[in-house]
This record gives sequence, structure tokens and C-alpha cells, in this order.
Amino acid sequence: MQHLFSLQKGRSEALRRESAAERIRRLQRLHDWITQHRDDIRAALYHDFRKPATETDVTEIYATQAEIRHAIKHLRQWMRPRRVGTPLALLGTTSWVQYEPKGVCLVMAPWNYPFYLAIGPLVSALAAGNCCIVKPSEITPGVAALIARLVTEVFDPAEVSAVEGDKDVATALLQLPFDHIFFTGSPQVGKIVMRAAAEHLASVTLELGGKSPAVIDDTADLRDAAEKLVWGKCINAGQTCVAPDYLLVHERVKDQLVKEIRQVLNRFYDAQGRGVAQSDSFARIVNGNHFRRLARLLEDAQQRGATIAVGGSVDHAQCFIEPTVLLNAPSDSAVMQEEIFGPLLPVQTFSNLMEAVDFINARPHPLAMYVFTRNAENQRYLLGHVPAGGACVNDTIVHLGHPELPFGGFGNSGIGRAHGHYGFVAFSNEKAVLQQRVGKTGIKMFYPPYTERVHKMVGWLLKFL
Repeated sequence: MQHLFSLQKGRSEALRRESAAERIRRLQRLHDWITQHRDDIRAALYHDFRKPATETDVTEIYATQAEIRHAIKHLRQWMRPRRVGTPLALLGTTSWVQYEPKGVCLVMAPWNYPFYLAIGPLVSALAAGNCCIVKPSEITPGVAALIARLVTEVFDPAEVSAVEGDKDVATALLQLPFDHIFFTGSPQVGKIVMRAAAEHLASVTLELGGKSPAVIDDTADLRDAAEKLVWGKCINAGQTCVAPDYLLVHERVKDQLVKEIRQVLNRFYDAQGRGVAQSDSFARIVNGNHFRRLARLLEDAQQRGATIAVGGSVDHAQCFIEPTVLLNAPSDSAVMQEEIFGPLLPVQTFSNLMEAVDFINARPHPLAMYVFTRNAENQRYLLGHVPAGGACVNDTIVHLGHPELPFGGFGNSGIGRAHGHYGFVAFSNEKAVLQQRVGKTGIKMFYPPYTERVHKMVGWLLKFL
């Protein structure tokens, strides 16, 4: 690891001077490899998750290639110095913001979307002109091996390298003086990453998690909401950082919404009546440890008085947990305290929007919030009163795929922004440049000695400028 880091440190100065065309060629090679190895990516995700091929195509391959294509299309524009205005006090100067690479960066990827969340940040790092070491998750060994192969076949190791291994490897990497660290994972590990980065005063992007609520008021189209909630909750078997973690439903429409959710689950995953476990459209929990954690959440909720309205079956041999709707889970139950990261969906009710807002805001700021309503005033109230990393109105998750929107958390759910131009900026140093004319300038009027004339000029400056 020290050798790779030194290699990249030496190479980073050359990358700093590269043109947009050279960066684009590097990104295009990455895009072409992904296109040519679509079946290999599908196989790796099926090995680790039994993830349906169509889900892999949409959430891992398309999402990654869309990020690359967007960067290629806009990179020349992003790299141009950005002119800024001139205040009267600095009349005669010209100023701009110049973007330069940070240097050598580390991308630490999670296991839930192990391809997209490794390669997506890499795209931003390369677009910004950096060298990069990628650490894929050891929890998904099939994808980790695939990423190592991709990096070897596409890049010079002095520019991009992949390092496989467990938490000891991650700890060793964090001891190196990277210029920027991009980490996706839990808030608990995010704090460890931030402490390690502080040792070298490295900047960080932390894409974390939390309990993302969905609020469904009494004006919502319940059938439409049910479809979008089920899709957002069940894609990747609920192992999605922005999945709806719990529902806050107006008490007048709770029973009807649960009925609609039941019907949607049957239509999506059990149309033939053989059970969701037989569906080719539903993934599995990534491993036994995470399966047991989810099974404990379900058991704890039931012991504390929650009832199962839909689903509830589990199969340890398959790491399978059926999409499960829980009613009346106490606020202090584990399923209402921890980020679920699985297909369990607690449903709570409210009688007015203030009650719903207070419930959400009593917890750490969520990574995402979802609002289902046909009332514009309710929409404004919820978006204006609930701090969150991002939000969707009448949908779930899809804001993550919009290349012109910043993606990231707020407080406990993350620091910094990713995707598109925001990802490019995260991996760039925004250098402020001011060019002054030679000779007589306005600033010279305020040079010492501080005579009465200078004193009057300062007074005029404070009063009028």
C-alpha cells in the first residue's frame, strides 16, 4: 500500500497538467470496459446477493455508465476557470475560481451497491484529475475481485489501483496521507474515517445513512404511493442507504395504504402465488451476519408489541427475509432506532403534519425524506420543516440518479456532496485567483501612513461600500 501510494504521489503532478481530452480518454476506457463486461458484472452481483440481472443493469451498470457519460459530456465546461464579479472596492481587478486536482485520493466502497458505489466516486476523482486507490468491500468478494480485475485491465497502477482486504487493510490505508477520502458506509465507521483523515488534515466526503422517513398524507394517491414505496424499499432487498426506513401515514388512510402495499408486493414478487422466496425479482441479504441482525430486529419488534400486517417469513439457509410490514412498533424498539437496511417496513400514524415533523426531527437528520401528497401547502410545510440530505416528492430513491442534483447527507447522515459537477468539485481544490493591474490601484489609497485623508477614505468605504 505504501508503494502504491508513493507511486501515485509521483504520478499525480503529471495528471495535474493533463488536458480535458486526456481525462476523457481515461473515462471512456472505463466506460468501454463496463460495456464489454456486462455479463461479468451481473455474475458477480448474483454471486454476492443473488441480485436479479435487471436490478444489476439498472442500479449498478446503468447508474455507473450514466455518471461516466455525464462527466465526459460536461468535463470541459467543469474544468474552465469560473469568472466571478468584482466589488466596487476592488474595481480594476479580475477574479476567477480555478479548479485543480487534490492529488492522491482514497475511495472506500460499501457492500450494498458494491460496483456503483466504488466506480461512481472513482469517476469524479478521475474527472477532477486525481490519482486514486479504491478499496472495495470484503463483504462482497465477487464484486471486489471484479473491481480489482477492472482496475488492472484499464488503468496504470500509478494512476488507479485497487486494494482488497478486510478492516485491517482499511485501517492501514487510512494511515496514509491521502489528499481526499471518499467513504460510503455507516455513521459509526464514518467517524473513524474522519478521525483518521484529521491526522493528515485530509478533506473527506462521507456518504453515510440513517432512518429515511416517508410521509404519506390523507391527500396522497395511495395506489401510486404503494408502488413507489414497495419498489424503493424492496430493491436490493432493502439494502439501500436511501430506502424508505419507516412510514408516517395519516391515520385516516393507514388501513387502505397497507392494503395497497400488500397488493403491490403480491404483484411485484408473488404473481404466481408461489411465495416471494421463489421470485426471480427479489435479492437476498448479503450474508448470515446481516440476516441475523435483521431477524433480531423483527423478533424484538414483535416481542415489544408490533404486529405483522404483511410478510414475516424468514429462511436462514437462503439469507431470505420476506418484505414485511410492521404495525405499532414502539418508538424505543430496535427497528425504530437503528437503520434497518433490509425489507422490514414499520408503519406509524399521525393526525397532523406538525406531529409527523416532530417525530422525524426528534431523530438525527435523515439522508433522504419522501413526501407523498397532492396538497402543495403540505409539500411546502414538510420540505421546509424537516432537514434532510435530499428529498423526493411523490417518489422514492430516484433523486439519487439525477446527475444535476447533489447527493449527500446532513449531519449524522453524511458530509459533502457527490455526483456530476458536485462530485468533480468534491475532488478538486477551488483555487481563488485575483489579478490586479500594475501601477495605481484603489487599494493603494489605504496604504500607510494613516493620515487624516486615509482615515476619511476608510470612513467613506465603511459607509458606502
